[in-house]
Amino acid sequence: MPPASATQNAKVVIAQMTLCLALAVMVFAALYLAPSARTDQPSYDTVGPIEGEAISVQGPLSIEVVQGRTRTILRSGSDIHVNSGQALIDLVEGGQISVCGPAHFSVLKSVNLLTVALDTGIIHAYIEGPQPALTVYTAQLQAKPFAISGAPLDTLVGFDPTGAMCIRADSGAVRVEQQLTAQSIVVPQSGEVLITNGQLESLRSGVTHCSCALQLAKTQTRIPPSTEVSRLPTPEEMQKANTEAAKLKTQAPKAPAAAAPIPAATDGPVYQVFMPPLSYDASAKVQPDNFDPQLIVVVRRVRVRPTLIFQGSVKDAPSTAKNTSPAAPAKSLETPAPESQQTQQKNPQTNNSVFARIRAFFRSLFS
Repeated sequence: MPPASATQNAKVVIAQMTLCLALAVMVFAALYLAPSARTDQPSYDTVGPIEGEAISVQGPLSIEVVQGRTRTILRSGSDIHVNSGQALIDLVEGGQISVCGPAHFSVLKSVNLLTVALDTGIIHAYIEGPQPALTVYTAQLQAKPFAISGAPLDTLVGFDPTGAMCIRADSGAVRVEQQLTAQSIVVPQSGEVLITNGQLESLRSGVTHCSCALQLAKTQTRIPPSTEVSRLPTPEEMQKANTEAAKLKTQAPKAPAAAAPIPAATDGPVYQVFMPPLSYDASAKVQPDNFDPQLIVVVRRVRVRPTLIFQGSVKDAPSTAKNTSPAAPAKSLETPAPESQQTQQKNPQTNNSVFARIRAFFRSLFS
């Protein structure tokens, strides 16, 4: 019996030690492993947030709210439609992908491998580091950019309005492979090619009509608004403000700058040349002259001046009136004084004519 009891006690002790060890492991995991599991590191299938004015996302995605703004997080298997304008994807590993609509594409993510299945539209990818490894798939071709000497990747892949595929490597190079024939080419850095009908034999190099600018301004870190507390000014600040105001009052006002003279309108003739449509053949060493010089038309445009026509009568200018002095008032008749009447009576010569006429009348009667 004693050996059996000792064995039973040993089993109890071992069970207690095992329980204590399990509790210790759980406490250790809760203290050290839980914080690492709760970190904000993205999962292996997270692509990054997308922003745009007219976009729709279907399939796996997640929504998060940051500083009162709702963001859509793309995950592996998301299907995106950009109806118009542009959309911007911020990659979780660093870098951006700008999409110019109308566009339709889907994304697949596995650890550090990112695949974009492009149906329509143009994408412009800028990746700073070695991850993620980007591959763009289309119906017939696949384009895989790769860095040169550790420089960032700057690649544009898309379709122009005619349906031809355009590829541009601004930084780094792009390997283009035909999925059916496994034929591949490499677009060098600063190179630009145009592929029609998905055939590498129809490749043409030169400037294409694809363009999609990166929206780098939106990717900058937004600075939260700072809080400013109002307070009363100190006596020193008030004295300084009064001094500056007094200086501004004493300074003489500056004369306004003279307005720039308005250029006079040119009345000269304008020449315009109309030419027939021209064509360019990249495969030809010498371009043929396939237009007739007689079809070139030169148009001279002039402005006809209107004829001046006067209507009505033209009169001379009125002469200025001379300044004349006002007429002198007529002198009033003065009544003769009594003394003057007496003088007239005394002087018969003054009335000689009247008496002479009367006397001559009577003489004619009696003669």
